[in-house]
Order: sequence, then structure tokens, then C-alpha cells
Amino acid sequence: MTTTADDTPVRGSAPARQDSAKLDPKRFRALAVIALAQLMVVLDASVVIIALPSAQRALHISVDDRQWVVTCYTLAFGTLLLLGGRIADYLGRRRMFMFGLIGFAASSALGGMAQDPAMLFGARVLQGAFAAVMAPAALSLLSTTFTEPKERARAFGVYGAIAGGGAAIGLILGGTLTQFASWRWTLLINVPIGVFAALAARRVVHESRSPAAGGYDLIGATTVTGALFMLVYGFSTAGTDGWAAPLTVALLSTAVVALALFVVLEMRSPHPLFPMRVVLDRNRGGAFLASLLVGCAMLGTFLFLTYFFQGTLHYSVLKTGFAFLPFSAGIIAGASISSRLLPRVGPRPLMMTGLTVAALGLLLFTRVQVGSSYLALMLPAELVVSLGMGTTFVPMSSTALVNVDFKDAGVASALVNTTQQVGSSLGTALLNTVAASATVSFLVAHAHVPGAARLAAVHGYTTGFSVSFSLLAAAVLAVGILVRAGRGDGSEATPESIETVLAVAEAELLPEPQSA
Repeated sequence: MTTTADDTPVRGSAPARQDSAKLDPKRFRALAVIALAQLMVVLDASVVIIALPSAQRALHISVDDRQWVVTCYTLAFGTLLLLGGRIADYLGRRRMFMFGLIGFAASSALGGMAQDPAMLFGARVLQGAFAAVMAPAALSLLSTTFTEPKERARAFGVYGAIAGGGAAIGLILGGTLTQFASWRWTLLINVPIGVFAALAARRVVHESRSPAAGGYDLIGATTVTGALFMLVYGFSTAGTDGWAAPLTVALLSTAVVALALFVVLEMRSPHPLFPMRVVLDRNRGGAFLASLLVGCAMLGTFLFLTYFFQGTLHYSVLKTGFAFLPFSAGIIAGASISSRLLPRVGPRPLMMTGLTVAALGLLLFTRVQVGSSYLALMLPAELVVSLGMGTTFVPMSSTALVNVDFKDAGVASALVNTTQQVGSSLGTALLNTVAASATVSFLVAHAHVPGAARLAAVHGYTTGFSVSFSLLAAAVLAVGILVRAGRGDGSEATPESIETVLAVAEAELLPEPQSA
């Protein structure tokens, strides 16, 4: 790949691009910096979930509001992710990567020093926004730094391994920091990591940009962010005021109108944030809908399990982290099996099987009681859910690229992550509201029963698990009805997954210059 005087990459012949990669002696140091940034973002999600009960007690966060610690981050991250990628294209990927790192570190410091719930919620919003700029910039830099196929495969392999294994590390790290220091250090730990990575990026990462990439679509981004915020806030309000309360109805109604307006704007925008042609294909639409429902179901499940382990079984935060580790093992095993079977059977059977298995695992969680054994019930349920999810992720990501136009490949790939993040925001708010309402109803009906508080809490969790099961069952139906991709479609993406990722990155991040 060649560059202009301002280090803007332009398309060149394959030999030229390979020579450029060989002449860059800093590319593997750049990989280390990008991998460190990715690890920080991945760690943040799981670290905070483990520390949430301690933060809730310290800042006196109510049961109804505790979900905002998670939701504020995922909502900002998910809704701004596509916009963040376009901004990085225009202003420079290294520049925005460094900006994202410094901003993420600063907002982490703000969260770590939070004195009240509002301060912590605001910091989490800022973390999500800066992550939405940093994450796509990091992937872009990988695709522009490693242009030789074999080296590129190793680079994306490292990136993917960190994305998969970082969550498990975060569970243990979060437990260790919270138990032996303070929950605040689960956020403050990002400060030295982010500053170091930003300074290192300045020295070893080359700048690149794509001025011809298209418009920002700020109106679309603002509309969808506002709509989703009102939807999440409406779910949260329903837990305290009721579903028929005027404020709840007003918020949910306004959210629906704003979402409809967003669709109209995107259909008319010359540079849409969310191209409708990408989701109107039945295969991709089914994959995105399944991804949204999976996001809705799973993050709330982790939240309930965290409170069950610490509040009901009285696990320490460190022991809670280790109790979650089987999830990582199951996902890795499921993904490995799925990637081997995908070329033979196609994505639809694997997605339906994986989602069904995961839903059955959630049914096992609905049997949880105050005295449930970890080895007899929790461990088998974790393994079943994670095995199903691991089996699902590979064909779901593959189906998102089935027959997609080359110019839309980047958007199609990014939408998988976006739908999961947005789904996590909506699902966490909905499930927390449902669980809190079930808990209060149980307490009112069984106030005279000894240990009613613990029984009511577990009843709330099992009610939430039941809703999560319903969401995954809906995902099975969505895949069964919409997805028709066969062995000759999405399944071919997996054996050359690195090449597919590169094509995606180049389509979104290095578009052809527009003709005059």
C-alpha cells in the first residue's frame, strides 16, 4: 500500500502493498499497542459486572437503577459505534485511536472517583462513547498496518484471541481488585493502561484516513441514540411507576416514534449510518435480529448470576469471578466445533441448534433456589448456555456477510457488534425491571415467610431467566423463518475468515475514491 504526503493510504497493487508491509519495522509493536487497547475495552465489561454489587452498596444505588451502570456503557458504545468508525475515517485513525484511549482513561478515572450514582452513570456513558471511537479505529489500523496475508492472519488471530479470552481475565481481575483493594480500582486500572497505550501509539502506529468515505450522518446518530435512551429509560421507569404510568407510556411512545423517524431518515440520507438495504435481505436481517435478541438475553443473565453468587450463595467477588470461568471454556469449545461444521452443514442448522441449546441452559437456571449447589446445577447450566452461544456466534457473524455488496461489507460486519451492544442495553433494562417487579410482588405475598427477602430475590432472578429463555426462543424462530443461507453461502466465509475480515475492513475503511 502506498501513502500520500499526509500518510493517507491509497489503494495500490498487491505487490506494492506487501512490500510496504515488509518495510514497516514497527508493525508488530503497533500490534502490541492495538491489542493492549482491545484488552482494556474487553476487560472493562466483565470487570465492572463482578464489582457491581460492591459499587451498588458503596454509592447507595437502588435495585431499579443498578442496571444503568451496565446500560449506560453498552448504550453509548452500541449506538455510536458506526458513527465512531466514520469519524476515524475522516479525521485520522491513529489520531482518533489515541483520542479514544485518552478519553477512555479519563472517563475511567472519573468513574473510579464517583461520589454518587449520577457521577458513575455519566462516566460510564463517556467510557462507551470513547470506546465507540477507539474500537473501530483499532480494527482499521490493523487492516492498514498488516497487508501481507500471512502476517495479517496472525494479527487478526491475536486480536480475536484477546477479544475471546479477555472476558475471562476480566472476571478474575475484577474479583481480585474488588476483594483486595476496592471496586473503584476496576475502573482506575484503565488510567495507566490507556495513557501508556496512547503514548506508545504515537511512536509506533502510522496515521491513515479515508476522506472520501462518506458523510457523518449526525442527525441519524442523534435520533437513534435518543430513541434508544427513551426506550431504556421507559423500561426502567416501568419498574418503579408501572407499565401504565403516564411517564412510562410517554417515554415508550416517543421512543417508537423516534425509531420510525430514524428509519425514514436513513432511507433518505445520502450517507446513512444504518443502510436499510443491508438489513432488508432476509438472511442478514435474520442474523441481525438474532444478534439483537441474544444481546437482550445474555447480559442481564450475567447480572443476575453475579448477584445470586454474591448475595445468595455468599461468594466472595474473587470466587464469583472463578465461578464464571466455565462460560469462557464453553464458548471456545462451541466456536471451535461450529467453525469446523459450518462448511459442511451451513449456518442455519448451526444457529438454530446453538440457540436452542443455549435456551435449554437458561431453562436450567430457572430451577435455581436459595440452596442450589454450584456443581449440581449452576456449572451444568453455564456449560450448556456457553456451548450453545459459542456454536451460534460463528455462523451468525458469517451470515451477516451473505451476498452483501462489497461497499456494504464493513457496515454489515459492524452491525453484528452494534446489535449485540444495543440489545444488551435494552435487555438489561427490561430484565432488571421484570426481576425487580417480581421480587417486590413476592415480598408482598410472602412477607410472613422466614427468609422472605432471599427467597424474593431468587424469585426475581428466576423470573428474569424465564424472560431470557423467551428471548432466545424468539431468536430460534427468527432464524428458522428468515435465514435460508446454505452451504454455498455464509459457510464459505469461515475457512478464510481472516481474508473475509480483511475484505470487510477494506470495504468499510478504505473505500474507492469517488469519481468527480
